[in-house]
Amino acid sequence: MSKRALITGITGQDGSYLAELLLEKGYEVYGLVRRSSSINRPRIDHLTRAGGDEGASRIKLLYGDMNDSISLARVVRDVQPDEVYNLAGQSHVRVSFEMPEHTANIDAVGALRLLEVMREIKPDARFYQASSSELFGNTEISPQNERTPFKPRSPYAVSKLFAYWMTVNYREAYSLYAVNGILFNHESPRRGENFVTRKITLSAARIKLGLQQRLTLGNLEARRDWGFARDYMEAVWLMLQQPRPDDYVVATGEAHSVKDFLEEAFSYLDLDWREFVETDSKYLRPSEVNAVVGDASKARSILGWQPKVNFRELVRMMVDADLALLEEGKDAL
Repeated sequence: MSKRALITGITGQDGSYLAELLLEKGYEVYGLVRRSSSINRPRIDHLTRAGGDEGASRIKLLYGDMNDSISLARVVRDVQPDEVYNLAGQSHVRVSFEMPEHTANIDAVGALRLLEVMREIKPDARFYQASSSELFGNTEISPQNERTPFKPRSPYAVSKLFAYWMTVNYREAYSLYAVNGILFNHESPRRGENFVTRKITLSAARIKLGLQQRLTLGNLEARRDWGFARDYMEAVWLMLQQPRPDDYVVATGEAHSVKDFLEEAFSYLDLDWREFVETDSKYLRPSEVNAVVGDASKARSILGWQPKVNFRELVRMMVDADLALLEEGKDAL
């Protein structure tokens, strides 16, 4: 009998890759989606309409909201999942400074609502909480691993810290199989256009095609550990297949600056980024995280996981995808 998985945030970058992975492994996949006046789910369109057959859907979407415990309870009761992956959230750090209450309500309290629903209805299900390298903030310890002290520097990071410790608490207090994946930055052609990596690759492609003249960014010196989202979802799945629940850092172990990303993306298109890029302080965070790089030794040792796509391959993959998207006349994700 196939396993059942429930994914919150299934319409996002990570959710779409995880859904594909689970389908390949024979899972029944259910996704939590919010009701809205318009339906715009480009990342999972190919999964909701398989093979062009209008009646065939490879995933089952259910309406619910991380703000609403009643809807979460209904979905968990109806699905009876074996595994629950909580990927839902307000995921943009800069936006969290402008919408701190909303970010906390979804990213922090939303995770608590889901954990409590699972405790009451499906305590034997395995739970994954999407944590973030933003938990580490401007720590002086490098690289960061599972034992590095947290020092969050944004409403987003503080909200994720609440969810992290709630996951640990429910594991220890109620014996839930609950794990945290502390994922460092992970990108793909499905990354949202408001994130700096996708903003760079999409702008570079537009400039190359004569559709854009300038690109405005914030801190070009910020250094991040960037990996490929599809690789990271494999690590996420592996976490829930272990005999005992635990928390894991997922990262490449390499740090690159925003300038490095610009150089790779623009030079790939035979462009000099310095001719097109300017900075504006309005894109700076009130409190910046200057550099993070992860130590995924534990994930490599216990999960047998390692990244397959390197930095250069990732950037070029994203540039190629955006060029193809623009040449086909399609809108960005």
